[in-house]
Amino acid sequence: VSTQSTGLFILKMSRHMSVILRPRTFSRALTVSRQFSHFPKDVGIVGMDVYFPKSFVHQTDLEVFDKVGKGKYTSGLEQERMAFVNDREDIYSISMTVLDSLVKKYGISYKDIGRLEVGTETVIDKSKAVKTALMPLFQKSGNFNVEGIDTINACYGGTSALFNALNWVESSSWDGRYAVVVCGDIAVYSPGAARPTGGVGAVAMLIGKDAPLVFERGLRGTYMENAYDFYKPYMESEYPEVDGHHSIVCYYRALDYCYNIFRKNFHKLQGEDFSLEKTDYALFHSPFWKMVKKSYARMLYLDFLQSPNHPKFQSINPSFHSMEIEKSYTDKDVTKVFGELSEVEFSKKTEKGSLLPKNLGNSYTASLYTSLLSLIANETTKLENKRVLMFSYGSGLAASMFSLHVKHAESIKSIADKADLFNRLQSRTRVSAEEYTKTMKLREETHHLAGYHPVSSIDTLFPGTYYLKAVDKVKKRSYLHKE
Repeated sequence: VSTQSTGLFILKMSRHMSVILRPRTFSRALTVSRQFSHFPKDVGIVGMDVYFPKSFVHQTDLEVFDKVGKGKYTSGLEQERMAFVNDREDIYSISMTVLDSLVKKYGISYKDIGRLEVGTETVIDKSKAVKTALMPLFQKSGNFNVEGIDTINACYGGTSALFNALNWVESSSWDGRYAVVVCGDIAVYSPGAARPTGGVGAVAMLIGKDAPLVFERGLRGTYMENAYDFYKPYMESEYPEVDGHHSIVCYYRALDYCYNIFRKNFHKLQGEDFSLEKTDYALFHSPFWKMVKKSYARMLYLDFLQSPNHPKFQSINPSFHSMEIEKSYTDKDVTKVFGELSEVEFSKKTEKGSLLPKNLGNSYTASLYTSLLSLIANETTKLENKRVLMFSYGSGLAASMFSLHVKHAESIKSIADKADLFNRLQSRTRVSAEEYTKTMKLREETHHLAGYHPVSSIDTLFPGTYYLKAVDKVKKRSYLHKE
């Protein structure tokens, strides 16, 4: 209904309610939106750092201790060492440590951070976010205007937190400050076949404009499904329920779907087909490195299904093209043939990302990003103007594939120098399998206790590490910093 004398429009919603619309309100809104002409360019990862504990157990020692065949973990899983923590460290402490390290290494102030996102599946509290435990680090700067909160879904939470941070920087909500993503986990398993696939690690990423690691807009594929391949229903226990066979099938199905969506989006934007030939590097979530190797082979199989007449596939049995997809997930011939065919490519495009995944084990939400840091440490300035394909997977399940374009060789070298991975890995302490097992038992018996004072020595910690001082009778936690 128009009222010409007032210039108002009355929108009749129902017999009982109507809304008055003022045309000048819309013109004002359009004026405001045009002010965002500074839309940031080259949004992505400006800086990165990683935290891993000082102690590790070697997989060969675990093979002897567990009385399994030689090579069961080192060849069967392709893992070398596994990081672990005692009762002095938890998800709050490792997140504080990596965040504080990032801020100091990159010479920024906590005032420069406008959004902090945390991705983790290591839950201490059913209500209180890990992000809130990091806010004391901001207190001295007086900055409490920090958006963001935790994101949880198994190993995918770090990627979802990263997407949230990127979306904020690219949105009208952005206030010009950095976003920071912290993703990390303490992966522990009950004694048995899954225990060697544990690990610990936390990665912090500085997100902003003019980044050296730029996310390619429009190139993303995501897959979501309700699955019980891995889950943690028992709040009193750190150990998950795992269906290993089902989890591998879920991983492959998610990989297939994400890759197909990514290829469709690439074709839509670039006008040409995408295959592994069009990426310089490919990195994957790594529950164990053998899974990564099989994942690359799987993607090569998908390239075969798309272009079976490509010269590289001339020796492939044509019957593989007509095989049912569900059967192909577990078909040993498919795995063997495409595994052998992909060996050379894999060594060039993926193996350089193995340093931290093989030496830390599975760090869940941080896993994919430890691989990215490993690639940076190994390739450094060679990465300039290269594309990096990334696949993130979290059980339950959620998965995404996306890509980065690398710029600014000097900035990439700075990331590598600040992370200093090779020296830091060399400075760790090898612990016997017996001592590791005792430490896991200690965590099992104490991680949920109230009125608890940790008993492990802080000599087991690197300088600069935050650590648990005590848990009081109502489970409030307090921390100290090792200078």
